[in-house]
Amino acid sequence: MVKRREKFAEERTPSPIRPLTSKQGEYLEALRTSEQIVVLGPAGTGKTYLAGTWAADRLRGRRIDRIVITRPNVPGGRSLGFFPGTLEEKIAPWVVPLFDVIGARMGPGALDVALKSGAVTVVPFEVMRGRTFENAFVILDEAQNTDPVEMKMFLTRIGQGTQVVINGDIEQSDLKVTSGLTKVIGMVKKHMLPVPIIEFSEEDIVRSDICAMWIKAFNRERI
Repeated sequence: MVKRREKFAEERTPSPIRPLTSKQGEYLEALRTSEQIVVLGPAGTGKTYLAGTWAADRLRGRRIDRIVITRPNVPGGRSLGFFPGTLEEKIAPWVVPLFDVIGARMGPGALDVALKSGAVTVVPFEVMRGRTFENAFVILDEAQNTDPVEMKMFLTRIGQGTQVVINGDIEQSDLKVTSGLTKVIGMVKKHMLPVPIIEFSEEDIVRSDICAMWIKAFNRERI
């Protein structure tokens, strides 16, 4: 019986993360070597998949205590106040893609346990001020919709033993002011900060040929 359990455990062990493009290879190398990474580019390039999978592996391997997911509260022009529930419940629907990736890597049962225990948690921007994230993997999604003040507040929450991925697409900003993501990119370059900037393009879309076709078409329409 013990052997059966061991075999099952081996079968459940995820295979190593393998890049599908050279740019994904750069991203994985940055995840292996850097505490903070900025990832840019269109949908379908693996930005969310690689971040979520990497985070799940580190949590399963007990290299971190928790995964923290956040995103700015600019959901296509509608305020969170339109939706029922707590702040966490309001923002949760917009982080479902990351939940899907983490659940696929860890297993849905393990994800449920992690969510209940707080090992995987969603932190809205409204309640982030004053907090410190230690021994964690923090994913800021849709970072193009932060303003510079919000981005500063987010980056100064990062404590010891924490790795950060700032994920966004500058072309999809819903703000009428300068994006915090744009500000950070400029600061990294100006001050030569040790923060890799991985920039995917249309040619790196791996989700599907249909996804690539439509993203290219819409980009040409400037929508």
